[in-house]
Amino acid sequence: MKDNNCLCGSKKNINECCGTIIKGEPAKTALALMRSRYTAYCLSEAQYLYNTTHSKHRAAYKIEGIEQWARENTWNQLEIVSVAHGSVSDTKGVVEFKAYFTDPKGKKQVHHERSNFLKEDENWYYLDGEINPKEIDLMKKVHRNDPCPCGSGKKYKKCCG
Repeated sequence: MKDNNCLCGSKKNINECCGTIIKGEPAKTALALMRSRYTAYCLSEAQYLYNTTHSKHRAAYKIEGIEQWARENTWNQLEIVSVAHGSVSDTKGVVEFKAYFTDPKGKKQVHHERSNFLKEDENWYYLDGEINPKEIDLMKKVHRNDPCPCGSGKKYKKCCG
């Protein structure tokens, strides 16, 4: 970490960014949780990653597996593609990102995901995500009963509409 810059790419000091969240301060937004989870992968903070996964999905993950995947890859860069909702006053958010890494064989890889987050009891949690999501055509007219383009799985009228 050059000059203690946060690994999430915010250009802030890690102790003023993701470090405080990983140590227990609640993330204020879905984006802040997303960035802190990337930083946690960089630092192999598997327990934090497990704890910030929504309880509905935790059983699908093993701390040892998370730690192994975090350690065996070299995390190079986080790119935020888009953010929908997930502000301080929201209870759901969607963050699309690309995490660039080098795998154990030295091959450059990109983990591209559109992640869904939920806020419960003032804490944000990673719910689930779509890997290699389809691009959203922003020029296409969205009708009220169409699926919401943010990827929430809800109808547009019940979500962003």
